[in-house]
Amino acid sequence: MVMIFTLVTAVQEKLNEIVDQIKTRREEEKKQKEKEAEEAEKQLFHGTPVTIENFLNWKAKFDAELLEIKKKRMKEEEQAGKNKLSGKQLFETDHNLDTSDIQFLEDAGNNVEVDESLFQEMDDLELEDDEDDPDYTPADPESDSAD
Repeated sequence: MVMIFTLVTAVQEKLNEIVDQIKTRREEEKKQKEKEAEEAEKQLFHGTPVTIENFLNWKAKFDAELLEIKKKRMKEEEQAGKNKLSGKQLFETDHNLDTSDIQFLEDAGNNVEVDESLFQEMDDLELEDDEDDPDYTPADPESDSAD
């Protein structure tokens, strides 16, 4: 009985040691993975150190790309400009455009009659002068709000 008890306790102690070793190994592996992940994250944010040489190389490439884009735009604008006339050029080349809107309105039945006599005499118009208003003061914007 004593011998069995001794053997069982020895086996239990050995099993506890093995379990502790497995736990410590798992913890170490977990810590190692966390450390590697942290290092990888640091590498993402670290990037390339900027030196004068690196910056000048990058600037030259960037300027070349911008110049190429500008050249493409200029070519596109030139091609579009060759086919398209400005409004002034259109009116200079085709004098029918002067009356085309009027003709279009007449064809649609939207005849607008204007009494030109209303615009001939400016003396007949009743225009109010702010100087005539006794309550008006130029410095006070609310003084004219009663009108």
